[in-house]
Amino acid sequence: MADTGLHNATVYHDATRNLQGKISLSDVNIFYGEKQAIHDVSMDIPDRSVTAFIGPSGCGKSTILRSINRMNETIDIARTTGSVKIDGEEINSRSVDPVILRARVGMVFQKPNPFPKSIYDNVAYGPRIHGLASSRSELDGVVETSLRKAGLWDEVADRLDQPGTGLSGGQQQRLVIARAIAVSPEVILMDEPCSALDPIATAKIEELIDELRENYCIVIVTHSMAQAARVSQMTAFFHMGDLVEYGPTEDIFTNPHESRTQDYITGRFG
Repeated sequence: MADTGLHNATVYHDATRNLQGKISLSDVNIFYGEKQAIHDVSMDIPDRSVTAFIGPSGCGKSTILRSINRMNETIDIARTTGSVKIDGEEINSRSVDPVILRARVGMVFQKPNPFPKSIYDNVAYGPRIHGLASSRSELDGVVETSLRKAGLWDEVADRLDQPGTGLSGGQQQRLVIARAIAVSPEVILMDEPCSALDPIATAKIEELIDELRENYCIVIVTHSMAQAARVSQMTAFFHMGDLVEYGPTEDIFTNPHESRTQDYITGRFG
């Protein structure tokens, strides 16, 4: 199993041929000051599917994830070169408003972060600031639909005026997902969304991810290879800032082309 060398990833170019592409990264390099965190990453991420980013801690998978909605810009010393396109549009163009971009590309973080507001206002926040609902009844509908999509409505319907921070960890994470989908995004980024949750809550989030992929492009960073195998259709393995291998999840886990991928999956490092 030969390794093709630094920065040259094995990418299964025919793997997404039958899937509609959504996100395209081309020669992406990311720097924090003088330190280069990401080296020449190119990949096409399909729509209506789950793509998992795996690799050891510090390998760059979260950095690449944050390049898809320009979250790295919130770090003063971060700098990105190369191209990131969604539906063929360059998102790093000066003409693209990052606030509007982040409505199209929702983000769910490792630790559930509901606003210190009611359950209702957590979900209604985005539609309000983006003017997506013209009346209270329309807003009510968006809130209910979003909570239903997030698998949370039946648990909170009778206490929408209570604080979102009073929910359990797993419920808070589903509330955050409801908040993300309330603005009708096209892409949902998830940065280790289950790492702070117990196994039962994790199972519910994974079931939700599987349902959401029918309507969204989902990209998930996970430290759990078992989770990547369960929820994703495509998997990208990163190591030391390099995209080592990218292809169908089943192939990556059962028949990897690269020795570094094989070593990581079999537990020789990471």
